[in-house]
Amino acid sequence: MDVRAPALAALAALVLLLLAAAPAGAQGLTTPESLTQPPQGFELTGREAVRISERTPEVRAAKERHPGLDSGTYTRGPGRWQISWFAGDDEVVQVHVSDSLRAVLETWTGPQVAWRMARGYEGAFGRTFNAPYVWVTLGLLFLIPFIDPRRPFRLLHLDLLVMVAFAVSHVYFNRGEISTSVPLAYPVLAYLLARMLWVGFRPRERARPLVPLVPVTWLALALIFLVGFRIALNVTDSNVIDVGYSGVVGADQIADGEGLYDGTFPENNRHGDTYGPVNYLVYVPFEQAIPWSGAWDGLPAAHGAAILFDLLVLGGLFLLGRRLRAGPDGRRLGIVLAYAWAAYPYSLFVLSTNANDSLLAALVVFALIALTLPRGKGLASGAALALGAASKFGAGSLAPLFAGGSGERRGRHALLFALAFAAVMAAAFLPFVPDGGLRELYDRTVGYQAGRGSPFSIWGQEEGLGWLQTALQAAVVALALALFFVPRRRDPRQLAALAAAVLIALQLTLTHWFYLYVVWFAPLVLVALFAAHRAAPEAPAAPRDEQAPAAVAA
Repeated sequence: MDVRAPALAALAALVLLLLAAAPAGAQGLTTPESLTQPPQGFELTGREAVRISERTPEVRAAKERHPGLDSGTYTRGPGRWQISWFAGDDEVVQVHVSDSLRAVLETWTGPQVAWRMARGYEGAFGRTFNAPYVWVTLGLLFLIPFIDPRRPFRLLHLDLLVMVAFAVSHVYFNRGEISTSVPLAYPVLAYLLARMLWVGFRPRERARPLVPLVPVTWLALALIFLVGFRIALNVTDSNVIDVGYSGVVGADQIADGEGLYDGTFPENNRHGDTYGPVNYLVYVPFEQAIPWSGAWDGLPAAHGAAILFDLLVLGGLFLLGRRLRAGPDGRRLGIVLAYAWAAYPYSLFVLSTNANDSLLAALVVFALIALTLPRGKGLASGAALALGAASKFGAGSLAPLFAGGSGERRGRHALLFALAFAAVMAAAFLPFVPDGGLRELYDRTVGYQAGRGSPFSIWGQEEGLGWLQTALQAAVVALALALFFVPRRRDPRQLAALAAAVLIALQLTLTHWFYLYVVWFAPLVLVALFAAHRAAPEAPAAPRDEQAPAAVAA
């Protein structure tokens, strides 16, 4: 595999972004100057729109439950009204009214009032990614090369099938049925947690080939096609959610010398400063090359950054495969790992939403590569993981495991790891401490994430389970700390499995969970599963007379 291909693809993508990225304006809310006169371009008055919204059963029911219900009247882009009904400070019903049709278009109650992402808007996350022909095709490309029809009960078949089983939950999410989609994600996470713990503590090498029927060279060719397809889809038909928007805004503030955590993010993304400073720093070159317009538009800089993050994971997996195996088998393993990432539907989901989650995945992969180095593994792994933790804080949960390393010379390795980790974290955060000090920095980042509610977990949907969530969070902390000591000796495959287990366990206890987080652990799961097999079938044995021509001649 020519490692220059990903670099050329990235360059081509940036050129396309510079030439062809088209802004797409976001629709904001505007309060009309008068409720008795139609705004410019509208036929209805605000009062007429309110009366139409009052006909809905949801508003009538809310008025019965909350006497004195107040309404707020807004225009929401051309030809659309939004009527929000408030009980005190809480918005309990939201109604969208068509100006031209003089009819209700949408009515939302419960968590779907505050959470637009819970409404199942078509294409809101990933656009064409959600088309069945894209998702199903990728799922088949991800599974088929590893299927061995001669061994139908191969455990790897089940493992990979479970990795794509998040789709069952995702279908319901896309329909706006979050009471069904949320609980369906937990059995998948629980199975992967159990498998990764099993691999981490009971590793077994398998003589059977990883790719039983397809030549690995075919996967290399398919990989080139998939990389091109993914980049083209990103440039032509993907959207930028609030995560990528935050990265671009933060990069613009850094470049302009403004405070990063001083509460000056735009009103339509007030909590966009919730990530670590490294997350925003990596967006700076893209934002400077393709400056932010000041609006939530096409945000081409976010596209460029997302493509880079994706290619870093792909390249990191290829390099890691070569580190895990010597010679041609290492190259083949690297190709297979990179191919699996490119074919895995949820890596494309992150790319098609232009989120930053692949950045965390890339930095964790490179931290794992650092642990395979002959020298300096403590310093290198500590620095790499610190960059991950200074981007998205979840990576910090891996610090005890990576500080323990392979278990050899544990104390010295841990000391070097800790020094590098602390130095990089300090260098990343200290320049951006706001006027309110470390307390304000905490409140705007970790504190906000830990304290916010969310309907996208069982903990957010069932308040009575708070005691169980707390107990499980304590168990996750105990697991993360224990992995500094056990297993006493562990190879890179075990480290990958245990790192995946910690991240999955963490996600099982989060109040806010989303499908984008799957890529935090997906590369590690692939390494843990694939490194147990030979990358390709052994060459057929040569006939006896060809194996010993000298003896035959004699």
